[in-house]
Amino acid sequence: MRFRDTRTLSALLRLSLFTGAAMLHLASCSSSEAPAKPPPTAVTAQTITPTDVPITTLFVSQTQSSQAVNIQARVSGFLEKRVYTEGSRVKTGQILFEMDKKPFQAQVDGAAAALQRNEAALEVARTNLARTKPLVELNALSQKDLDDARGQFEQSGAAVAQSKAQLDSAKLDLSYATIRSPVDGVSSFSAVADGTYVDTKNAQLTTVSVLSPMWINFSLSENDLSQMRQEEKAGRLKPPEDGKFTVEIELSDGSLFPQTGTIDFTDPSYNSETGTFLIRAVVDNPHGTLRPNQYVRAKTVGATRPHAILIPQRAVQQSAQGHFVWIVNSSSQAEMRPVVVGNWHGNDWFINEGLASGDRVIVDGAQRLAPGSALTVTDAAEPKATSASTATTSY
Repeated sequence: MRFRDTRTLSALLRLSLFTGAAMLHLASCSSSEAPAKPPPTAVTAQTITPTDVPITTLFVSQTQSSQAVNIQARVSGFLEKRVYTEGSRVKTGQILFEMDKKPFQAQVDGAAAALQRNEAALEVARTNLARTKPLVELNALSQKDLDDARGQFEQSGAAVAQSKAQLDSAKLDLSYATIRSPVDGVSSFSAVADGTYVDTKNAQLTTVSVLSPMWINFSLSENDLSQMRQEEKAGRLKPPEDGKFTVEIELSDGSLFPQTGTIDFTDPSYNSETGTFLIRAVVDNPHGTLRPNQYVRAKTVGATRPHAILIPQRAVQQSAQGHFVWIVNSSSQAEMRPVVVGNWHGNDWFINEGLASGDRVIVDGAQRLAPGSALTVTDAAEPKATSASTATTSY
């Protein structure tokens, strides 16, 4: 038993010595060989070239008629019939409704008769005054008779003037019985049925909305306005030279409305509930394509960002310390560069700080990089100039 234990112990000692020698041999071999360098990483880089970029801002907007006229009955009476077709376009002076004219015609006839009676009385008073004057000069009549004749003549003249005014009023009421459109526009539904008695309580008959020009209403928040002012103060935003923005209208299907507009009104006060203030643009709408209360998108065009640096959004990464990009240094190695980003512009990002003209920013292949990584660089295709009608800036 002891013999077997001795043989086992000897075998274990020989195995340990052999293993140790092998490990020493491997260690000596590995220490004598230099570590293999990883192959260069293939990346695509874009060379920074500052350029002036047109700035457009997109707003959700709603159309409004520039003149929506409430058609109301100006006299009380029975509505005889509706003449126009609801929802149709109407012209200035076109008849919309007709009321029962008989009561108003009777008032005109009565006023005309009263005028005729008072004119006859005035003629009698004029003749009487003409006879009285020479008789008073001959002392055939007293001065009182002359004063009475003159007073009667003046009263008759006043009565004639009053009758004329009453006749004009009656004729005016008669004309109001025929209700016409005061503007060119599109009509709404009839709010009162034929045969209804119309008075001050239900005088609203319909609405006619002018279609051209059309107002485009949108709102700007206080935060966005503050940011725009800061960008302008920092020289990163330049408004149009004449201060007038062009407004393009994008319809719900994405197509562009053929006419452009201009901003003609900005509300000087904020809406306390929404924290925004109203901006209104006016645009010609000759074919009536735009209708009141329609939702569209308005693009303000005319501002520029001078000497702007734009890079694709995919080139910008973020860490706990902020945004950064990878650039190709002079040794064709990867270098991390912190940047300060601005607003989005289409699929690109404005860079406010951190990059300069001539820097080569890695736009593809940056996920596998580490500082000092060797690079195989392919130049990115030249970015196409972004027009104001194809890209918008997000605030």
